[in-house]
Amino acid sequence: MSTATPGRTPVQGAVGTAHTRVEGRDKVTGAARYAGEIPFADLAHGWLVLSTVTRGRIRSLDTDRVLGMPGVLAVLHHGNAPRLETDYIGFLGGPPDPTAAVFQNDRVPHSGWPVALVVAETPEQAREAAESLTVTYDEEPHDVTLDPGHPDAYPAQGHMPAETEKGDLEARLAASAVVVDERYTTPEEHHNMMEPHAATALWDGGRLEVVDSNQGTTWVRTELAKMFSLDESAVRVRSEHVGGGFGSKGLRAHQVSAVMAATVLQRPVRVVLTRRQMFTLGGYRSPTAQRVRLGADADGTLRALEHRSLNQTSRVYEFVEPGAAVARVMYDADAHRTANHVVRLDVPSPTFMRAPGEAPGSFAIEAALDELAERCGVDPIELRLRNEPEAGPVSGQPFSSRNLAGCFREGARRFGWADRDPRPGTRRDGRWLLGTGTAAASFPAGAGPSTALLTAEADGSFTVRIAAADIGTGARTALTLIAADALEVAPERVRVRIGDSDFGPAMIAGGSMGTRSWAWAITAAAADLRERLTLGTGIPPEGITVRSDTTAALRALTRKERHSFGAQFAEVAVDTATGEVRVRRMLGIFAAGRIVNPLTARNQLVGGMIWGLSMALHEEAVRDRSTGALYGPDLAGYHVATHADVADIEADWIDDPDPDDPVGIKGIGEIGIVGAAAAVANAVWHATGVRHRALPIRPDRVLTAPVPGGGAADA
Repeated sequence: MSTATPGRTPVQGAVGTAHTRVEGRDKVTGAARYAGEIPFADLAHGWLVLSTVTRGRIRSLDTDRVLGMPGVLAVLHHGNAPRLETDYIGFLGGPPDPTAAVFQNDRVPHSGWPVALVVAETPEQAREAAESLTVTYDEEPHDVTLDPGHPDAYPAQGHMPAETEKGDLEARLAASAVVVDERYTTPEEHHNMMEPHAATALWDGGRLEVVDSNQGTTWVRTELAKMFSLDESAVRVRSEHVGGGFGSKGLRAHQVSAVMAATVLQRPVRVVLTRRQMFTLGGYRSPTAQRVRLGADADGTLRALEHRSLNQTSRVYEFVEPGAAVARVMYDADAHRTANHVVRLDVPSPTFMRAPGEAPGSFAIEAALDELAERCGVDPIELRLRNEPEAGPVSGQPFSSRNLAGCFREGARRFGWADRDPRPGTRRDGRWLLGTGTAAASFPAGAGPSTALLTAEADGSFTVRIAAADIGTGARTALTLIAADALEVAPERVRVRIGDSDFGPAMIAGGSMGTRSWAWAITAAAADLRERLTLGTGIPPEGITVRSDTTAALRALTRKERHSFGAQFAEVAVDTATGEVRVRRMLGIFAAGRIVNPLTARNQLVGGMIWGLSMALHEEAVRDRSTGALYGPDLAGYHVATHADVADIEADWIDDPDPDDPVGIKGIGEIGIVGAAAAVANAVWHATGVRHRALPIRPDRVLTAPVPGGGAADA
């Protein structure tokens, strides 16, 4: 029996061919409206007031004068704000982040903590009044410095075990012919996407509606319902267009304060964060202090591996940046130990940021592997291939697929690695020292339970409804192609609607799991719909809507190590007279499962690689120890890579089938950044002979680094 949809000409191959974004025209013409642009009748505007001290208590707020200012409607603070429920299990399976539970007490746990919300008729009136509000504090001593030897550091689990260990590490290190024992640091980094955080809250017929910019409408709905003691059916969250997320756009203070104000005033209230406020309230990547110890035979075969990572977290919420996690997948040894530790400081809560753990962790482990290759006199690629594990180093589970060797071989061929002189400091181009470096990359390929609705319309088209989020990745387009192939129709016959919690539970756009999770649900719904149409139910095609749920299918999936892999290559030019480092070219070759849309896939991979370049050379947020606040919390003071920093950059992929996976998609949102900073740092060593174990590799660090042979070779 044919499974083709009756009356349709089968169209195969939408997946895997380049397609421009289905919403692209709307975005470039302004027809696509973002959370802060959608009009509402009788809309009021809220402006958050943030603390100017780092730790202490609020003694008083002078609200009377502010309430008399033009247009001011309310000032919410700990003395009058609605009470919130915080004792519950959050959407992601752990405790909720209390950072979002604003105005519940008089405590100030860090600089920039929300202490009040001023609501007025216009944003200008709200801002003027907020800046006029006088808040008096009782200050307390604070600590904002991440010290590798901090006495209060402790192992923290996060979303994975805090520590893993097998074998006698010290004995294996003592017996090793070559030992690497080095420390690596990465700074505080911020993900300031193009669209700021924004939310509008209103009550409509007894139902709470929130129009937001987020990475998962069901995530935000669930959190808000529990926090405000509402049934989930009484909350609707919409987020149709999102101008970037990178892990930052979950539940935060602006949504909660908007709901509070809408509840008090019984009218729509919008709260939009300023760029400076995002540096405090949007989350960030914690700085890390990492130690890597490697023991190997003379030929570079690993016998001992230890990777320890320490990050900071706030005193109100424990967040783990699991830098040691990447070593649990990439390399094995007879003795293997990893540990993720945290220390509570008087700082804002860190959060997920593109490749959390893997991005800073890969810098440390891949730089250490490069140092081991140097000391063993082995080519860096050969050393990595020599240490390819047969199964998960910690889990012992087989890999679903692991084509890292293919990535390195193809990358080496295209990059011209065979012509590389392994000696550092030997190539010049005028005043520039030239060097090349490489690093491996991996990122988990997971999936979360999702539901999807698929309707056969009267005009022969199909409508997909799923609570997915397109945070700029092209997910809406990818899902259109997936649905088209699953239905065997042209993509023009498919309309995908996303970003509405009323469509049912679905995975968030995070962890490189979004497209894989949503595709699974859509494919299952399409199979069900095609079967009903083929069998002839007597119901007109336009009368059929099916709903899928992948929860059971995910539980039945064979347990394996599922990851994307990649090989990163970089060529740099270093001017030791000025300290300037320029990346002349980068190449990334990836094994990332089935590529849905090559156009947007390459965009994601290249974007990640540029971010890795930015991480290596530019990005660094610095806290003033005396005030606890950031220096220059804006995009003038926080440097990121620009077009001038990116010359020749290329990303491509090789075949990476997984016969046991019914979807075959692994996710590519984060693998591009993993290993990129290490490849650049390793290239700087090859150019200069100096190891930089602290990011970013700023000009002053290049200028003050010891010359080869003149002292310790690190900076």
